[in-house]
Amino acid sequence: MMAEHDFISVFDMFKIGVGPSSSHTLGPWRAALDVMQKLESSQKTDQIDSITVLLYGSLAKTGKGHGTDIAVMLGLMGYDPETIDVGIMDELIANVSVKHHIEFLKNESLPYHPNGLTFLIALKDGNKIAETYFSIGGGFIVQEGKALDQKENIEVPFTIGHANDLLHWCMKTGLTIRDIVFENELTRHSESEIKEGVLKIWYAMRDCMYRGVHQGGMLPGGLEVKRRAASMNMRLLKDSVYDGYDAWTSLIQKGGNDFSYILDFVSVFALAVNEENASFGRVVTAPTNGAAGVIPAVLQYYICFCAHGKSSKEIEENIITYLLTASEIGSLFKKGATISAAMGGCQAEIGVSSAMAAAGLTALMGGSQRQVLMASEIAMEHHLGLTCDPIGGLVQIPCIERNTMGAVKAITASQLALQGTPDFAIVSLDKVIQTMWDTAQDMNSKYKETADGGLAVHVPISLSEC
Repeated sequence: MMAEHDFISVFDMFKIGVGPSSSHTLGPWRAALDVMQKLESSQKTDQIDSITVLLYGSLAKTGKGHGTDIAVMLGLMGYDPETIDVGIMDELIANVSVKHHIEFLKNESLPYHPNGLTFLIALKDGNKIAETYFSIGGGFIVQEGKALDQKENIEVPFTIGHANDLLHWCMKTGLTIRDIVFENELTRHSESEIKEGVLKIWYAMRDCMYRGVHQGGMLPGGLEVKRRAASMNMRLLKDSVYDGYDAWTSLIQKGGNDFSYILDFVSVFALAVNEENASFGRVVTAPTNGAAGVIPAVLQYYICFCAHGKSSKEIEENIITYLLTASEIGSLFKKGATISAAMGGCQAEIGVSSAMAAAGLTALMGGSQRQVLMASEIAMEHHLGLTCDPIGGLVQIPCIERNTMGAVKAITASQLALQGTPDFAIVSLDKVIQTMWDTAQDMNSKYKETADGGLAVHVPISLSEC
C-alpha cells in the first residue's frame, strides 16, 4: 500500500511500455534506467567497470519467463520502454555491450516487497555502489529508503484516500468523478495536455488491440500457445477486407447486437491485447501488463456497441471520461490494497482492472457517482481470492484468458449497478478494498506470481527457459 494522501496521476496509472509484465518487465526496466541516470548525473558512467544485478524472490522465480533480464539489460543500455522500437529488441540484446551479470536468487527475498532487485556497480577506481529497488506493481518502483518513484507529493484540490472521500467531494461539489480527477490533474498539466495525453494512452491501447487481431502464429516462451484473436476476428467478420482501425470498428458495428456476437468480440478485444503483451509488444499498463486487456476491451465494447450516433468528438470526450474515471478507481486500490500480483495474487491485477473498467463504463452509460462506485465494488467482489499461478512463469496461461473474464465481469457489474440502488448496497467499495488487502495478506505466497502453486505445478511442462 501507499500513503492515502499521495496523488496518483492518470499518467502514473496508465503507462505506455513493453510486455509482458509491469512488475517483472517494466518496473525493473525503469529501475535500471534510474540507476544509469544517477550515474550519468554524477559523471560516473565512464568509470563503470562492471554491473551485477541481483534479482530476488518473485523476480528471480519467474524472471526468465517475464523477460526481467532483458528489461534490465535494455534499461542499463539507456533505452526507454515507452519509445523503444520493439522490433529491434532481440538485435539489441544480441549485441549488448554492457558488461553485466544477472543472478536469479530464487531462494532469497527482501523484506519490503517480493519484487526486489539490487544493482552492484563496480567502478574502475575500486569503489563500489549498491542501489536497491522494489517493483511494486503497475510499473511503479520504490528505491530503498526513498519515496514512491522519488516524486514529491503534490497538493491537489481534492485529497482522496478512500472511496468515501471521492464520494464526499462529488456530493459537495456536484462534480462527476471525471471532473474531480480532471481538477486534480490540472495541478500538474494544462487542460490540453491532459486531454491529449489521455487520448495518447487510448491510441496506444487501440493500436495494440488492432495489431493483435492481425497477428497469428505461436506465442514465444516454449508453451506453444496459439494466438487466437486473429482467427476469431476473421471468422466473426467473415473474412471481410478493411483498412485501418476505423474501418474495422465500423464493420464490427454493422454485425449487429446479437448477444453471442458481442460476447465473442469482447473476448477478441481482450485476447488481442494480451497476446501482444505476451509477445513483448507495445502495451499500456492498465493498471498492470498482465491485466492490460480488460480496460481497452470494455472501452472498445462501448465504442462498437453502445455509442451509436455519436460524433468523433463526442467519442473522444467519452474516452477521456472513461480513462479518468477508471484511473481514480485504480488509485483507490493502490492506496488501500495493492495492484501487484506478487503481493496480492491475480485479484490485484485482473480484479482491479475489472473494477476500473466497470466504473468507467458505468460513467459513460449515465450512471451516478454512487452507481460508478457500486459497479467497481461488484466487479472486485467477484474476483476476491483470485490467485496468480502462471504456467512456466509466463504471462500466458491462465493470464490471457483471464482478461476476457475480467472484461465480461466488468460489463455485467456495470449493468447490475445501473439497474441497482446504491443506497441499499450492503458492501461498499471501501469495504471490498479492505477485504482484498486482508485476503492478499492471508494468501499463501505460492499463489502470488511465483509459479510455485496452482496451475503452474499441476500442468506438467518442460521449458528450458523457466
